[in-house]
Amino acid sequence: MSHFTYIKTRFQNLFYLEKALNNINIINNKLYKVPNASDSLQLDIVIPQSNGYDIFFTWTGQEYELLTDLSFWKQTQPIESFIDKLTQQYACELVMGESQKIGFQPINDRVNEDGSTTLILERWNSTNI
Repeated sequence: MSHFTYIKTRFQNLFYLEKALNNINIINNKLYKVPNASDSLQLDIVIPQSNGYDIFFTWTGQEYELLTDLSFWKQTQPIESFIDKLTQQYACELVMGESQKIGFQPINDRVNEDGSTTLILERWNSTNI
């Protein structure tokens, strides 16, 4: 018997969530509305698993929640590590993307020995002296 678990996240932007999943080599697809007993559940991203018990991201109106049956988790890492790695990559994508919108350009990004990421961005002041 399947028992789904909703895991709260801080992901609020579908574009950056998809980029983060792709950057950590997680195959994912955009999805559709799935009929539920009372109304419909908006599932935005599906991560297919070989056992048929896929992982979903669903929009709550404020953030994306991860929806999965933990007893059928078949990723290469435990759920906690998966969420940590995805959260770190999402944050990098968000900072890079939003910074570029206001004129910053990425110069360098690197993963440090402790697993943290350092991003270096620059923006030139275009005022004339």
